[in-house]
Amino acid sequence: MRNAQVTRSTAETDIHVVIDLDGTGQYECDTGVGFFDHMLDQLARHSLIDITVTCKGDTFIDDHHSVEDVGIALGQALTKALGDKRGIRRYGDCHLAMDDSLVRSALDLSGRPFLVWNVDFPTQKIGSFDTELVREFFQAFSTHGGITLHVDKLHGFNSHHIAEAAFKSVARALRVAVESDPRKSDAIPSTKGTL
Repeated sequence: MRNAQVTRSTAETDIHVVIDLDGTGQYECDTGVGFFDHMLDQLARHSLIDITVTCKGDTFIDDHHSVEDVGIALGQALTKALGDKRGIRRYGDCHLAMDDSLVRSALDLSGRPFLVWNVDFPTQKIGSFDTELVREFFQAFSTHGGITLHVDKLHGFNSHHIAEAAFKSVARALRVAVESDPRKSDAIPSTKGTL
């Protein structure tokens, strides 16, 4: 069973995450940050990973701690659910178009976290949501998920579309990377023999 639960409690946030890598993209996300919930829903739907997230955070300060800590918890859950990564495809990529926006994502479930982020937003806010938090989420997710992740905005002038295209593009790349490789379902996808 490729699923995991993570609970993370700090003075700033109280988070519970459940994921199932072999799901159908079901989601139930309640972080107290509306736009972020919408993005997490996209991550689940387009990766076909079932994701449940509850977060009680100090949003009276701002949304930063909630967004970053959910990224940490989701990354930890991904690591747990993947186990030794036997039989996965490991790599994934996606060019995703959404109206004016085109975002390219490529990732490696290498166990070596690294984020390359070439995404700029024309506005500082999407409603009340700080656009800089999109990068904060992916930084936390890639670090704690052991993901080498490259995300590049190729086109786009609408901040909502850019953010959504980024989440969907990463989701589609993740979907491919966590899938079982039918030609090597019993092997660790590395010449090292471990990931």
